[in-house]
Amino acid sequence: MNTTKFSVMDASKAFKKSRTTIYEDLKNGELSRDNDGLIDLSELIRVYGNPIGVHSSTRTGHVQKDVQMNVQSEIENVLKDQISLLKSQLDLANQREKSLMQHIEDLTHRIEFKGVLETPKNEKPNQYESNMTTDPRSEPESKYEGSTTEAPKENKRIPVPEPVEETPKKRGFLSRFFLPNG
Repeated sequence: MNTTKFSVMDASKAFKKSRTTIYEDLKNGELSRDNDGLIDLSELIRVYGNPIGVHSSTRTGHVQKDVQMNVQSEIENVLKDQISLLKSQLDLANQREKSLMQHIEDLTHRIEFKGVLETPKNEKPNQYESNMTTDPRSEPESKYEGSTTEAPKENKRIPVPEPVEETPKKRGFLSRFFLPNG
């Protein structure tokens, strides 16, 4: 960025301050001059803020155009960077969504396949289950294929807990001596 320097007269025109005010600020140390006796634009902006009117010399008009163009190009660069960042984040989110949808579909197929395996052989599977693809894994062989009797059923009784006697309340150290037993 171009650094521009102003004489006291140019600064008074650009910032609409009297030369006396600028000289007083230089004397008080609020403003500072460079070695060449000119005042830097950043110093003037720090003390007086942005220039109000454009009754200034051609230097400040040129500087303002440069500053505006630099600011615009910086804003454009920042916005382009943000757009590219957002695009990459959107791509990552789309990939995550696709992966999760595939996982959900896989789990759904596993649940449906498990339902097909659990249907008894004498019942017909419904039409939706018959359209399912089969699992390429081999099914475990039944231990009871050759026998004529049914497989023994597991005992499905739920044990009932025995009643427990209530333990006596604990007593404090002093109550053992001063209260009756009971």
